[in-house]
Amino acid sequence: MLRLFVQGTVVRCRRLHTTINQLAKESGQEMPSEPPKWTPESIRTGVIARKRGMTTFWDDHGAMYPATILQLESCQVTANIETIRPDNTVYHAVQVAATDRRWKTTTKQMRGHFAKAGVPAKTIVKEFPVTKDAHIPVGTTLSAAHFVPGQFVDVVANSIGKGFAGGMKRWNFKGQNASHGNSLNHRRPGSTGQHQDPGRVWPGKKMPGRLGGERITQQNLFVVQIDNKLNLVYVRGCVPGVDDAHVLIRDAKKNMLQLAQQNNDKGLPDKVLPKGLVTLPFPAGTKELAKSLPPVVAVVSTGRSPFLPYTM
Repeated sequence: MLRLFVQGTVVRCRRLHTTINQLAKESGQEMPSEPPKWTPESIRTGVIARKRGMTTFWDDHGAMYPATILQLESCQVTANIETIRPDNTVYHAVQVAATDRRWKTTTKQMRGHFAKAGVPAKTIVKEFPVTKDAHIPVGTTLSAAHFVPGQFVDVVANSIGKGFAGGMKRWNFKGQNASHGNSLNHRRPGSTGQHQDPGRVWPGKKMPGRLGGERITQQNLFVVQIDNKLNLVYVRGCVPGVDDAHVLIRDAKKNMLQLAQQNNDKGLPDKVLPKGLVTLPFPAGTKELAKSLPPVVAVVSTGRSPFLPYTM
């Protein structure tokens, strides 16, 4: 049940699961005519993509580096969430769904949820915490233009499960001697405890066990190129997970959000964003924005050539 408490121009609610347009109508406010602009305090929503594989790039200096291809597949906004915490602060989030699925294989509960949002049935639904100025109208289709070549992103995915693994594979142990006198103990971890005191194995001891299949966040990956026609995002380096698996992409917390806030507080506007960037698509990079951009947008190589000799 939704309970609204109107106090002046502020609307407080127990649980609000609607768009900012509906919120403004219920409170009697008028929506601003100008679109919001990105600020160093803003936190944008993330997107859901699928890992398509890896490829190779060469920069302007001729140096080769690996890159992972991530593709946005029918990524749409399904809800805007505002929740009052026990300390009376407001939690803001944007719910995003991706990858269309058949209507007959969708549960009745999710059918009603997608029908209310006016989007087709989706395979995966996730929510991203945002600031109150970063809400997006329900039904908006997000594109690869949400990210700008030259920025940093965090990619969250489930790593590849390896099953039960030994100490050498799981913890990179050296192993024991492979010489005479060592029988059937070449790859064993060795002693795991002490004597009568303490008489037990300490919790957290590195031992054989299940490896992989965990939620991994790969931080500070550099966006080298976007393809607005195919909705592809190319990031430098590797991403956990198998091919065609769903991954979450968001602005890097360390190299983007925290640095922007810190440099803004220090009065360094030139260092709020990475070198070469002026602003970010706000509140999001939509399908309409992608149509106004070139099909492929790539980053320009900066810095010193790795092939030049170092001089003292």
